[in-house]
Amino acid sequence: MNNVQRPIRRLLGLAVPVAASLMLATACASPPPPAEQLAVGRAAVERANGPAAAEAPVELAAARDKIARANTAYAAKDYDQARRLAEQAEADATLAEAKSRSTRSNKALTEVRDGIRQLRDEMARP
Repeated sequence: MNNVQRPIRRLLGLAVPVAASLMLATACASPPPPAEQLAVGRAAVERANGPAAAEAPVELAAARDKIARANTAYAAKDYDQARRLAEQAEADATLAEAKSRSTRSNKALTEVRDGIRQLRDEMARP
């Protein structure tokens, strides 16, 4: 073995255990608790509870189910699952709100159109 190969082998001999230790430490590190994301998800579900309950019940039910499952995962310290479910609950609640707004807007538009039609009918009478 020449003088160049010895330091390289020694360096490789040290690098492998260090790299393995770093990988093990990274694998064992758990993600931080998603307390903020749970709070945001809960707030979104609460905000959607009012008008969306009647106009987007399926989406709101999905949001409620997911936030409940997120709370269960959080209690079990399954933080990745809790974070995913809280984000999904927030998205479902936002969808429920948007669908509710859309339904109300469509109803208002229909009422305006009916009013215009009635006015035209009255104007067309002799």
